[in-house]
Amino acid sequence: MINDHMTNTNDQLGKALKELKRDIEFAYVGQDNAAVAGNASGPVAREMASASQLIASGNTIDAGGDATNPMTEAKILDAHEACYNAGGDPSLLMIKPSDSEIVAGFTASSGRNRTFNDENKTLTAAVDILVNSYGTLKVVLNRHQMSTHAFLLDPTMWRSAVLRPVSRTLLSKTGDSDKHFCVYEGGLIHLNQSASAQINGLS
Repeated sequence: MINDHMTNTNDQLGKALKELKRDIEFAYVGQDNAAVAGNASGPVAREMASASQLIASGNTIDAGGDATNPMTEAKILDAHEACYNAGGDPSLLMIKPSDSEIVAGFTASSGRNRTFNDENKTLTAAVDILVNSYGTLKVVLNRHQMSTHAFLLDPTMWRSAVLRPVSRTLLSKTGDSDKHFCVYEGGLIHLNQSASAQINGLS
Protein backbone atom coordinates (compact mmCIF):
# COMPACT_ATOMS: atom_id res chain seq x y z
CA MET A 1 0.00 0.00 0.00
CA ILE A 2 2.86 2.43 0.76
CA ASN A 3 4.42 1.88 -2.64
CA ASP A 4 1.05 2.31 -4.36
CA HIS A 5 0.46 5.53 -2.41
CA MET A 6 3.87 6.96 -3.35
CA THR A 7 3.42 6.01 -6.99
CA ASN A 8 0.04 7.77 -7.13
CA THR A 9 1.51 10.86 -5.43
CA ASN A 10 4.39 11.01 -7.89
CA ASP A 11 2.01 10.56 -10.84
CA GLN A 12 -0.20 13.41 -9.65
CA LEU A 13 2.80 15.66 -9.01
CA GLY A 14 4.12 14.89 -12.48
CA LYS A 15 0.79 15.87 -14.03
CA ALA A 16 0.63 19.07 -11.96
CA LEU A 17 4.14 20.12 -12.98
CA LYS A 18 3.40 19.44 -16.66
CA GLU A 19 0.27 21.57 -16.34
CA LEU A 20 2.36 24.32 -14.74
CA LYS A 21 4.80 24.14 -17.65
CA ARG A 22 1.92 24.57 -20.12
CA ASP A 23 0.60 27.50 -18.08
CA ILE A 24 3.99 29.22 -18.32
CA GLU A 25 4.06 28.75 -22.10
CA PHE A 26 0.50 30.06 -22.34
CA ALA A 27 1.52 33.13 -20.34
CA TYR A 28 4.36 33.71 -22.82
CA VAL A 29 2.51 33.32 -26.14
CA GLY A 30 -1.10 32.30 -25.44
CA GLN A 31 -2.38 35.74 -24.49
CA ASP A 32 -1.76 39.41 -25.18
CA ASN A 33 -1.03 40.57 -21.64
CA ALA A 34 0.53 43.91 -20.73
CA ALA A 35 2.89 44.15 -17.77
CA VAL A 36 1.49 45.34 -14.43
CA ALA A 37 3.93 46.72 -11.86
CA GLY A 38 1.69 45.84 -8.92
CA ASN A 39 1.71 47.34 -5.45
CA ALA A 40 1.26 46.26 -1.86
CA SER A 41 -1.20 48.98 -0.86
CA GLY A 42 -3.91 47.97 -3.37
CA PRO A 43 -3.07 45.23 -3.26
CA VAL A 44 -2.48 44.73 -6.99
CA ALA A 45 -0.61 41.63 -8.13
CA ARG A 46 2.27 42.16 -10.53
CA GLU A 47 1.93 40.61 -13.98
CA MET A 48 4.46 39.83 -16.70
CA ALA A 49 4.27 41.08 -20.28
CA SER A 50 3.60 38.40 -22.87
CA ALA A 51 5.69 38.05 -26.04
CA SER A 52 3.25 40.10 -28.12
CA GLN A 53 3.87 43.08 -25.82
CA LEU A 54 7.66 42.81 -26.12
CA ILE A 55 7.93 43.18 -29.91
CA ALA A 56 8.42 46.63 -31.45
CA SER A 57 5.29 48.18 -32.97
CA GLY A 58 7.20 48.73 -36.22
CA ASN A 59 7.67 44.97 -36.44
CA THR A 60 3.96 44.25 -35.93
CA ILE A 61 1.99 43.56 -39.10
CA ASP A 62 -1.81 43.65 -39.03
CA ALA A 63 -3.14 40.85 -41.22
CA GLY A 64 -6.57 42.33 -41.69
CA GLY A 65 -6.76 46.05 -41.05
CA ASP A 66 -7.95 45.50 -37.47
CA ALA A 67 -10.19 42.66 -38.65
CA THR A 68 -9.28 38.99 -39.07
CA ASN A 69 -7.84 37.58 -42.29
CA PRO A 70 -6.03 34.35 -43.20
CA MET A 71 -2.27 34.00 -43.12
CA THR A 72 -0.62 34.96 -46.40
CA GLU A 73 2.91 34.69 -47.73
CA ALA A 74 2.87 38.45 -48.37
CA LYS A 75 2.25 39.16 -44.68
CA ILE A 76 5.11 36.88 -43.66
CA LEU A 77 7.36 38.75 -46.10
CA ASP A 78 6.18 42.10 -44.70
CA ALA A 79 6.98 41.01 -41.15
CA HIS A 80 10.34 39.53 -42.15
CA GLU A 81 11.26 42.69 -44.07
CA ALA A 82 10.34 44.92 -41.11
CA CYS A 83 12.49 42.80 -38.84
CA TYR A 84 15.40 42.76 -41.32
CA ASN A 85 15.29 46.54 -41.79
CA ALA A 86 15.41 46.98 -38.01
CA GLY A 87 18.54 44.79 -37.81
CA GLY A 88 16.78 41.63 -36.67
CA ASP A 89 17.55 38.13 -37.91
CA PRO A 90 14.66 35.81 -36.97
CA SER A 91 15.10 32.10 -37.61
CA LEU A 92 11.72 30.71 -36.48
CA LEU A 93 8.21 31.19 -37.84
CA MET A 94 5.92 30.05 -35.01
CA ILE A 95 2.32 29.52 -36.08
CA LYS A 96 -0.88 27.87 -34.90
CA PRO A 97 -1.52 24.34 -36.27
CA SER A 98 -4.22 25.32 -38.78
CA ASP A 99 -1.90 27.89 -40.39
CA SER A 100 0.53 25.09 -41.25
CA GLU A 101 -1.91 24.00 -43.95
CA ILE A 102 -1.83 27.51 -45.42
CA VAL A 103 1.98 27.57 -45.36
CA ALA A 104 2.07 24.14 -47.04
CA GLY A 105 -0.17 25.59 -49.76
CA PHE A 106 2.51 28.14 -50.68
CA THR A 107 4.13 25.40 -52.78
CA ALA A 108 1.14 25.43 -55.12
CA SER A 109 2.19 28.79 -56.56
CA SER A 110 3.21 28.80 -60.22
CA GLY A 111 6.85 27.99 -60.88
CA ARG A 112 7.43 26.15 -57.61
CA ASN A 113 8.26 22.46 -57.51
CA ARG A 114 7.93 19.79 -54.86
CA THR A 115 10.16 16.74 -54.82
CA PHE A 116 8.49 13.35 -54.42
CA ASN A 117 10.32 10.20 -53.38
CA ASP A 118 9.14 7.36 -55.62
CA GLU A 119 10.99 4.71 -53.62
CA ASN A 120 8.96 4.92 -50.43
CA LYS A 121 5.85 6.50 -52.04
CA THR A 122 5.66 9.19 -49.40
CA LEU A 123 3.56 12.27 -50.09
CA THR A 124 4.91 15.31 -48.26
CA ALA A 125 2.23 17.89 -47.52
CA ALA A 126 4.18 20.13 -45.14
CA VAL A 127 6.72 22.93 -45.33
CA ASP A 128 9.44 22.91 -42.68
CA ILE A 129 11.70 25.67 -44.05
CA LEU A 130 10.80 28.97 -45.72
CA VAL A 131 13.56 30.79 -47.61
CA ASN A 132 12.98 34.32 -48.88
CA SER A 133 15.00 37.44 -49.67
CA TYR A 134 15.44 38.27 -45.98
CA GLY A 135 16.65 34.93 -44.68
CA THR A 136 15.59 31.42 -43.69
CA LEU A 137 12.74 30.59 -41.33
CA LYS A 138 12.10 27.23 -39.69
CA VAL A 139 8.35 26.63 -39.43
CA VAL A 140 7.32 25.58 -35.91
CA LEU A 141 3.80 24.73 -34.73
CA ASN A 142 2.58 25.82 -31.31
CA ARG A 143 -0.81 24.64 -30.06
CA HIS A 144 -0.63 26.98 -27.06
CA GLN A 145 -0.12 30.32 -28.81
CA MET A 146 -2.82 32.85 -29.67
CA SER A 147 -4.74 31.80 -32.76
CA THR A 148 -4.75 35.43 -33.96
CA HIS A 149 -0.96 35.72 -34.03
CA ALA A 150 2.11 34.40 -35.82
CA PHE A 151 5.62 35.10 -34.56
CA LEU A 152 8.96 35.50 -36.36
CA LEU A 153 11.46 34.90 -33.59
CA ASP A 154 15.19 35.06 -32.95
CA PRO A 155 15.51 32.57 -30.04
CA THR A 156 18.88 34.00 -29.00
CA MET A 157 17.13 37.24 -28.03
CA TRP A 158 14.63 35.74 -25.59
CA ARG A 159 15.19 34.81 -21.95
CA SER A 160 13.14 33.48 -19.05
CA ALA A 161 13.55 35.58 -15.93
CA VAL A 162 13.12 33.23 -12.98
CA LEU A 163 12.24 34.96 -9.71
CA ARG A 164 11.21 31.77 -7.93
CA PRO A 165 12.04 28.47 -9.64
CA VAL A 166 9.48 25.70 -9.87
CA SER A 167 9.24 24.11 -6.43
CA ARG A 168 6.80 22.14 -4.34
CA THR A 169 6.02 22.24 -0.64
CA LEU A 170 4.31 19.49 1.35
CA LEU A 171 1.31 20.94 3.19
CA SER A 172 -0.49 19.62 6.26
CA LYS A 173 -2.19 16.26 5.84
CA THR A 174 -5.90 15.60 5.63
CA GLY A 175 -6.62 11.97 6.42
CA ASP A 176 -4.46 9.68 4.27
CA SER A 177 -3.96 12.20 1.48
CA ASP A 178 -0.87 14.33 0.86
CA LYS A 179 -1.21 17.90 -0.35
CA HIS A 180 1.57 19.64 -2.23
CA PHE A 181 1.84 23.30 -3.16
CA CYS A 182 3.57 23.91 -6.53
CA VAL A 183 4.78 27.42 -7.29
CA TYR A 184 6.71 29.34 -9.94
CA GLU A 185 7.30 33.04 -10.42
CA GLY A 186 9.03 34.47 -13.43
CA GLY A 187 8.74 36.56 -16.54
CA LEU A 188 9.74 36.83 -20.18
CA ILE A 189 12.59 39.04 -21.41
CA HIS A 190 13.21 40.23 -24.97
CA LEU A 191 16.77 41.53 -25.25
CA ASN A 192 15.96 43.56 -28.38
CA GLN A 193 12.35 44.45 -29.20
CA SER A 194 13.24 44.84 -32.89
CA ALA A 195 14.90 41.41 -33.16
CA SER A 196 11.58 39.62 -33.72
CA ALA A 197 8.31 40.37 -35.50
CA GLN A 198 4.68 39.35 -35.30
CA ILE A 199 1.58 39.19 -37.46
CA ASN A 200 -1.72 39.79 -35.68
CA GLY A 201 -5.35 39.88 -36.72
CA LEU A 202 -5.24 36.37 -38.17
CA SER A 203 -8.43 34.37 -38.57
